[in-house]
Amino acid sequence: MFYRFLLTEKYVQNDLVRYIEFPRVTKKLPEALNLRELDKLLAEKNFKGLAGKRDQAIIELLYATGIRVSELIDLKRSDLNLDHKLLKCIGKGNKERWIPFSARAQKVLLDYLKLVRPKLTRGKETDRLFLNNRGRSITRQGVFYLVKKYARESGIKKNVTPHTLRHTLATHLIENGADLRTVQEMLGHSDISTTQIYTHVSRKWIKEEYFKAFPRT
Repeated sequence: MFYRFLLTEKYVQNDLVRYIEFPRVTKKLPEALNLRELDKLLAEKNFKGLAGKRDQAIIELLYATGIRVSELIDLKRSDLNLDHKLLKCIGKGNKERWIPFSARAQKVLLDYLKLVRPKLTRGKETDRLFLNNRGRSITRQGVFYLVKKYARESGIKKNVTPHTLRHTLATHLIENGADLRTVQEMLGHSDISTTQIYTHVSRKWIKEEYFKAFPRT
């Protein structure tokens, strides 16, 4: 930048900077939970009382669909098709996508909608899916807090955030043979190169598991 300043001010005449090849910045691989950690986080015993049922529905849906926290807090009750286990999500660029979710997520969502949400609305009309204890739409900070809280209480040492659950779903799908284009569509990536990073995560995980189990060092 200093050299470009010298060029602009005409202290130097030749642009030598164009011959310099800048080093490539290596993308940091996203951290994901393994299946043991995920089972600890999503264990039924963690979620107590009515607030626990809401929190369970939030965390289960974050993992089951891989949606961003900003997408989750904007969800409406009408975005859920529980019969067909489908979720309508409006992502970046106002793009709409339909995402399937698991039977387990369907069950905890039904519990939340029947047992908890009517108490949180306190008789007021609102189409927001997830509400806080005051009957208002849950905030981004609120979702971060509860994900970290349950991860800590489950004894998970990693820095777990809502985005960790997105990374975890993508990694698990790729590990189990899901097509890259399908994962791209589910996650709402505009460029498939963003999705391809999970193939590297998968290889890294395989390598780590191999050296843990390999009998000869």
